[in-house]
Amino acid sequence: MTDRNCAPQPAAAPKVSFVSLGCPKALVDSERIITRLRAEGYELAPEHRGADVVVVNTCGFLDSAQAESLAAIGEALNQNGKVIVTGCMGAEPEKITKAHPGVLAVTGPQQYESVIEAVHRAAAPRHDPFFDLVPPTGIKLTPRHYAYLKISEGCNNRCTFCIIPKLRGSLVSRPAADVLREAERLVAAGVKELLVISQDTSAYGSDLRYAASQWKGREARARFFDLAAALGELGAWIRLHYVYPYPHVDAVVELMAQGKILPYLDIPFQHAADDVLRRMKRPAAQERTLQRIARWRELCPELTIRSTFIVGFPGETEAELQFLLDWLDAAELDRVGCFRYEPVEGAAANEIAPPVPAEVKEQRWQRLMRHQQAISARRLKRKIGTRQQVIVDELRPRHDAMPTPVSGAFSAKGRTRGDAPEIDGAVYMTSRRPLRAGEIASVKIERSDAYDLFGTVVGY
Repeated sequence: MTDRNCAPQPAAAPKVSFVSLGCPKALVDSERIITRLRAEGYELAPEHRGADVVVVNTCGFLDSAQAESLAAIGEALNQNGKVIVTGCMGAEPEKITKAHPGVLAVTGPQQYESVIEAVHRAAAPRHDPFFDLVPPTGIKLTPRHYAYLKISEGCNNRCTFCIIPKLRGSLVSRPAADVLREAERLVAAGVKELLVISQDTSAYGSDLRYAASQWKGREARARFFDLAAALGELGAWIRLHYVYPYPHVDAVVELMAQGKILPYLDIPFQHAADDVLRRMKRPAAQERTLQRIARWRELCPELTIRSTFIVGFPGETEAELQFLLDWLDAAELDRVGCFRYEPVEGAAANEIAPPVPAEVKEQRWQRLMRHQQAISARRLKRKIGTRQQVIVDELRPRHDAMPTPVSGAFSAKGRTRGDAPEIDGAVYMTSRRPLRAGEIASVKIERSDAYDLFGTVVGY
């Protein structure tokens, strides 16, 4: 009779520690790699120490991002010693191996199979059909109630300040049916908000010549408007990011007015002065852009517009900066982010004109942020007294700046239909009953500041 206590015990599952840096597009890449590793029986380790190997998904867009990536690699090497590097910075492996020659492997962005093979070499997988239960949506690094939906890779634009096409290649769109099937799985798993991302969302499908694919017994065309309309049928909040202001965006704004998708546009205008835009190789004619913004708001009065800008671009003059500030007054954008120009190695902009001194860039950044803060505060103040649909992101202790709640009230933090996670403002709310993350509540707005709203839940 065999002694059960002497039976060989299964080997412990190999452990992988993971670092994900950079934008939401890189986060989706990380989710795909982690999903594959979990399906093969790997465990995720919360710390580098004790893990069998560390994977660092890098960002290489700006010099500051590359410095952060190199620091993360160095920390992983110090704490573990076995490190695999992937992501955008991996497109220039010599920068990584020069600083950290001890890394096991370096792969570029979207090279999922190469990452998995490198992990296999460092720590062989242990397949366990009971352990390897992975949800059909894959592993998500976001909260359960929202997820990023990446519809394409790469970019066909050649902005002079950007090296993304060099790192990630030209535009490669996913077939519409593939995108819609993934979106369906996410919504079925409880996701309430889908954040549509790519490098140039409104160019989606142009590389496929807008080819159709089969979805739910009908044809789904790989076209920006058609995809947005189909996603709007799924019953979730659909939020569009990184939308260039091509003419067909007008039709998508009409979908927003009809309540099919969220009334939210994330458009990277980058500047307003025509000469700066030409040096950037960006669309100019900002007067026409102002007219289109006015038209969008006429079509959809609830529309929220967020954008990003660059100050201190090579050759930028004081007059061009002032033009941008005046343009912001006219545009009255709801949310604005601003970057100080960084001379990224390999960017054509570095050779266009003399650089703007660092202290001048800092002053201009401060001026733009103060200027926009006043605009944002005015626009948020208009929401006082209104009722807003708010998705709950987290429960929290009572916020010191909140209005005094009624006895026994609960507190939470969430976002309106006009606020994206991580980058926009928040709503701090009180409620007579406990709220749940992912729940959508009706909130009466009672006050505002430059970025956030404060109110009380009046409906569920």
